[in-house]
Amino acid sequence: MELLLHSIQMDWPVLLPIMICSVLVVAVALNRWSFYNRNKRDVVLFIPKLQKELARNNLDGAQNLAIQLGGVIGEVTEEAVRIFSEQKKGFSRSFDIAASLATRKLEHHLTILGTIGGVAPFLGLFGTVVRILYTFQDLASQGNQSAAVATGIGSALIATAFGLGVAIIAVIFYNSFQSIVKRYEDDFQLIKLLFLSFVDSDEDVSVQSASNIALK
Repeated sequence: MELLLHSIQMDWPVLLPIMICSVLVVAVALNRWSFYNRNKRDVVLFIPKLQKELARNNLDGAQNLAIQLGGVIGEVTEEAVRIFSEQKKGFSRSFDIAASLATRKLEHHLTILGTIGGVAPFLGLFGTVVRILYTFQDLASQGNQSAAVATGIGSALIATAFGLGVAIIAVIFYNSFQSIVKRYEDDFQLIKLLFLSFVDSDEDVSVQSASNIALK
């Protein structure tokens, strides 16, 4: 503990960027965790209800279901219903745009975690190099003192440990949140496929009707 306090007291200028990174990691992690929890929805129960409304061609009912669901999934579904009612032929492209915009919301600030995960070890290494240089300078001026060497090297390694610790935590959060985003993207694809199945069925009915008229 003494060594840790000594390191913070003596090397705070080089440890400060790592401390700032650690605060950013905690802030982003809390922000994203809160956002994902607020937008968490049970798609397994929602999809069959939506399918029933679409099968009845009840777009108002489908819209109300989306509004009741809320969250990012509800917003994307609302947009899907609007697109489905206005432009069935270009549904796929228009839906992809809406899903991409929703994904951007989900990925907001995640690049900070990824950047810190890559940079923090180098910040720690930089702090270690600076402290070792100061230790050599002290040895040159004070003479060979084994206690001073041990203290200096120990203090130098604390910066590396801090950097690695912050990087490991940042990478863990980054990967966890990316997996959550991936699940949301899978949900978007389920909703897209559901709507496309009704777009295709409508086109089949139109083709069949045109064929019957031609035969007559």
